[in-house]
Amino acid sequence: AHVLIIEGRFYTHIADLLVEGAIAEFDARGVTYTRLTVPGALEIPQVLAAAAAARAAGRTSFDGAIALGCVIRGETAHYDIVVNNANHWFMDVAVRHDVPVGNAILTVETETQAIARAEGGRKGKGGDAARACLSLIEIKRAFWEQKA
Repeated sequence: AHVLIIEGRFYTHIADLLVEGAIAEFDARGVTYTRLTVPGALEIPQVLAAAAAARAAGRTSFDGAIALGCVIRGETAHYDIVVNNANHWFMDVAVRHDVPVGNAILTVETETQAIARAEGGRKGKGGDAARACLSLIEIKRAFWEQKA
């Protein structure tokens, strides 16, 4: 399989932990990947949409994608806007364009919570997103291989 890793880099130290876990999982399974970085979580669905359009036009090839990023609650309602829109549109694009995805856009109250969820290599949320994506790729392939 070949997977897109779309990283929101607003909290670089947390993004580094998430991508470390995802890459460790992909390397352990012999999965190839392309890393794409964006400023933050809100940009992730836009990149997935562009990649899906390029795939539909035959300009790129990938089997799935994972989203890695972090949104930490602040003092304003901006947190809710970012969390709701990033996750909603990421999943909307995935469903509309039939892209298996794993989601590790962390939505937390504190930096301490984010680090606890991100660290741990393959056992952290980056590894979880990688495994979820690979599981969905396998399920999609099973549907295509069935004969009705």
